Amino acid sequence: MPQIFPKALNPIARVIVLSLPVLAATTGVGLAAFFRSTYATGVGEAPPQPVAFSHAHHVGQLGIDCRYCHTSVEISGSANVPPTKTCMNCHQQIWQGADMLEPVRDSYRTGKPIEWNKVYNLPHYAYFNHSIHVAKGVGCVSCHGRLDQQNLTVQSSTLLMEWCINCHREPEKHLRPRSEATSMLYSPATLTADGSAPKWKRADLPNFGKLPDGKDNPLIGTARPTDQREMGLLLKEEYKVRDPVTLTNCSMCHR
Repeated sequence: MPQIFPKALNPIARVIVLSLPVLAATTGVGLAAFFRSTYATGVGEAPPQPVAFSHAHHVGQLGIDCRYCHTSVEISGSANVPPTKTCMNCHQQIWQGADMLEPVRDSYRTGKPIEWNKVYNLPHYAYFNHSIHVAKGVGCVSCHGRLDQQNLTVQSSTLLMEWCINCHREPEKHLRPRSEATSMLYSPATLTADGSAPKWKRADLPNFGKLPDGKDNPLIGTARPTDQREMGLLLKEEYKVRDPVTLTNCSMCHR
């Protein structure tokens, strides 16, 4: 059989063959980096909104609790967007004529809800329930970051599956007493004014501190742990958080 290619092309053929694995590896690394980039995940993005609402002002400066506006986070699978009436509870009295609040006043007059743009947009195939996370002691900061420092609401987490699984594998790293769920400044190491550790309150414990037999939980009135791991493991038991095998099962999020 006659030779198709001249021998002079042999070195070029070797380079091509040797380059293919390098090219494949480089492509894989590049795609992985892109998939985790802020461009792909949306981390740090602040979608345009009809009203420039500032969490930094309302939460950080005024100290308004998250649940004043998002009333359903403890009882519903989704965190509700507050109705215009909630805004007008205050803004009928203050900043009544501010131009930036005209969409709010117009919504209140016409009864047409303000069309806010979603910031945390989970894939449709991922099941997520707000209330169960709050009930198990996951604070707002764990997913939404320091909202009290955000003038415009930005996406603070990647929402990638690996991000969820990392927490489900070691939930004790993120658990806090329920009474601290909406606190932006919570730390288990924070002491009271007299230098002692905060004490357990009924609001921190299941069934408002009542055991199945009707007696008070013995933790009530005792000092809370100041170490996050110790605190998390204790709350994991008290709140009956499931084991990592169950929490990382596919059916937990894909139903």
